[in-house]
Amino acid sequence: MLKRKGLWIIVAFLLMGSAFIIGKKKQHGITPPVATASTASQAPVLEFLPDDVIEVVSADIQKKLTVSGALRALNQASVKARVAGEVSEVLVREGEAVQQGQILARMNTSDYLAKLAQARGALSAAQGQLDIARQARDNNRALLDKHFISQSAYDNTNNQLAIASANVESARGALEVAQKALADTVVRAPISGMISSRSVQPGEKVSPDNRLLDIVDLRVLEMEAPVPTQDISSVRLEQSVELQIEGVSEKVTGKVSRINPATAPGSRSIMIYVQVENRDQTLRAGMFAEAQLVTDKRNNVLTLPQTAIQYEGDKAFVYAIENNILLQKPVTLGLQGSSNGVPAIQVNAGLRSGTKVVKANLGSLRAGLTVRFVKPVQQPAQPVQSTQPADKV
Repeated sequence: MLKRKGLWIIVAFLLMGSAFIIGKKKQHGITPPVATASTASQAPVLEFLPDDVIEVVSADIQKKLTVSGALRALNQASVKARVAGEVSEVLVREGEAVQQGQILARMNTSDYLAKLAQARGALSAAQGQLDIARQARDNNRALLDKHFISQSAYDNTNNQLAIASANVESARGALEVAQKALADTVVRAPISGMISSRSVQPGEKVSPDNRLLDIVDLRVLEMEAPVPTQDISSVRLEQSVELQIEGVSEKVTGKVSRINPATAPGSRSIMIYVQVENRDQTLRAGMFAEAQLVTDKRNNVLTLPQTAIQYEGDKAFVYAIENNILLQKPVTLGLQGSSNGVPAIQVNAGLRSGTKVVKANLGSLRAGLTVRFVKPVQQPAQPVQSTQPADKV
């Protein structure tokens, strides 16, 4: 009897202890986990932000070839001295605009004026000798007709007339040379443009072919750029080119004006020449430019960002979302290029317009899972701290 009474006392203490522990847990908000059949069997749900997916749409896609080079003036001239002498004045400096035929510099003319006078005197003397020889020939012809002189004597005077006539022509040519040399002491612009360099100062002595000035015509510029031989077949004359020029915010349009028929020495590339109109002359020779040539184009075709395409070996696929279910769909691809400035690729088959596709590789995804879209968590606005000093007590 005592043993049974002691057993009941122990059971009572155990029940009281259990009740005390459960009460403490409830007091601290702790509830024991309860596994239900519905929770255990619920499938996982993938959550996507709206920016994680993109719709398949029709757009234009272009394949572009990027080349680069420096701009140079299509028309430029190096002004050189044509005669030797001392430069008396230079009338232009770098950056000045000049017109064709405008006087740029003058040289000392004293030596050339003396040579011109000497040539004129030689011509006058030669003409006097010609007149004397002609008079002698005419007199001898009359004497020959009267048989007062022999035929050989007449032929001699006739030869003297021919020599005198030749001397006149030689003197006339020497006069023309002297006149041209005098005219060459005035240096004129061969083309219209701007002075890009000046290599001479007044008082310097120069010899023929000495470089004096450089002129560039900035109205039309061109860029020389190398193109790899494997891409040259996609370049054609009059092809439109879009250039981004260093220091210029807006893009400039040009065209392919020439293609070199041979590869550049020491490289596997062919030079092309892109012509750029520069009527307002805002561009300058020597500016670096990067050009993009449209080598292929498709209009109004289904496109996707290149980041949305996944690969298994040589097979391409995308993760599409239909009826809130993630699906893996194989696709057939076409032209790879850019659309609206974003790297894109043409989708020939496998998708229809409006299909939602995962925009980038988000890791290991599994087809067949349910998809739910959530709104991005907005960061709470930071309180604005007052810059006013606290009131003093």
